[in-house]
Amino acid sequence: MLRFKHILRIRYYVIFTLILLGCAPPNRVFEFNATAAPTPEATSTPYASHPIYKPGELVEYTVQTGDTVPALAKRFNTSVEEILAANTIIPQDASTLPPGMPMEIPIYYLPLWGSQFQIMPDARFVNGPAATEFDTQSFVDAYPGWLKGYKDYAGKENRNGAEIVNYVATNFSVSPRLLLALLEYQAGALTEIEEPETLYTLGYIEPKAHKGMYLQLVWAANTLNNGYYGWRSGNLTEFDRADGSLERPDPWQNAASVGIQYYFSRNQAGVTYERAIGAEGLLETYTNLFGDPRADERIHISGSLKQPDFILPFPRGRTWTYTGGPHTGWGEDEPFAAVDFAPPTELSGCFVTDPQQFSTAVANGMITRVDRGLAILDLDMDGDERTGWAILYLHLATPNKAKLGTILNQGDPIGYPSCEGGQTTGTHIHIARKYNGEWITADSPIPFDMEGWIPHNGTTAYEGSLSRNGTIVIASSVSGANSQISSGEE
Repeated sequence: MLRFKHILRIRYYVIFTLILLGCAPPNRVFEFNATAAPTPEATSTPYASHPIYKPGELVEYTVQTGDTVPALAKRFNTSVEEILAANTIIPQDASTLPPGMPMEIPIYYLPLWGSQFQIMPDARFVNGPAATEFDTQSFVDAYPGWLKGYKDYAGKENRNGAEIVNYVATNFSVSPRLLLALLEYQAGALTEIEEPETLYTLGYIEPKAHKGMYLQLVWAANTLNNGYYGWRSGNLTEFDRADGSLERPDPWQNAASVGIQYYFSRNQAGVTYERAIGAEGLLETYTNLFGDPRADERIHISGSLKQPDFILPFPRGRTWTYTGGPHTGWGEDEPFAAVDFAPPTELSGCFVTDPQQFSTAVANGMITRVDRGLAILDLDMDGDERTGWAILYLHLATPNKAKLGTILNQGDPIGYPSCEGGQTTGTHIHIARKYNGEWITADSPIPFDMEGWIPHNGTTAYEGSLSRNGTIVIASSVSGANSQISSGEE
């Protein structure tokens, strides 16, 4: 058996080498052969103990979708250097690792690791390719529950229940199936005729905000993303539950399961929490509605994922200010997928931009979605931002904004910076990336590279820098020399 695992590991190392050398098509998916290397079956027992490993002891790990070496190092309480030394086939500059590849990871034991039970694969968490065939409205209409007749004001429009679910799913890029399962599990939205009397539909009680199903769902999607992307990046390796007890996710967990654990840790405790994250909790509800999500192990983030070539999002030869380092793509906190730029001005606050100071397309693409202050540039031009690379532009002025369906070449105008859409204290643009529905963090093994400028996180959101060939630009809302950057300069 040990010889068999060794042969399998060599097989995947050869495949990984071929990807990295360019012998395989870009972003090709290599599927794990479960019959060749069986993995432990999921157990409904939330907490099975791990042995107390010796410091640096090598443990077996099978790469999951979206895994990167820096995140694995944080999850296993080890270092990038030690992982690379134990897995010499992985290059220093690896981006995402190929799903299914066997690894050995030096582990440093910590007590109180949590549930090993995996609730759902990551592809079923994000609003990506797995959601393209799903019709939220038809699904809601087929059930007798209160959600079918629900209406509320959301995003400056009156919307019905299904439209609200889609609106939140689209903005946060969280699967509408997952949001519906939460509404059913916690509030009987699909099967109960009577709507819960409380204004806090999903149990998040905040007296001054988040009242009503729509705002509760906004909180839910934001919280799910905080857990998912916190685990994906390795920044969230422990958190407190609602009762104050410590939750330290199992290092072998996947991002979707940790996202759901984190969500329930905010408003559930004790037995209620344990049930919610186990086989008889949210998973059972999801399975009753849509089938077992674990039966579809599709891969939405392949190995060696690379960003296409991008230019800075303003005209060549112009100098703008880098006003915001990595911060949330949408909502609050994680994921730190976005950065901000503003045109030069002697004014502060919100102002009308000079006609020559428009924002531009970072790459060729098609405008797939528009909303107040917002435009989505779809790089594969299939008309669906849930597949392939998609670029979110926020705070674009309504006049002269690119229209739905417009095909743009790299460098074409997409709109003028403004204060429209979301909360802002001054005119600028907010720009972020998604791939197959997953937000891609700006400072990561897949860096938000624009003309060679690479973002780096600061100590808090919006802080940080851009660097290129030893030159550093510091994020600042004040247009000083250290925060200015010019497009098109070598």
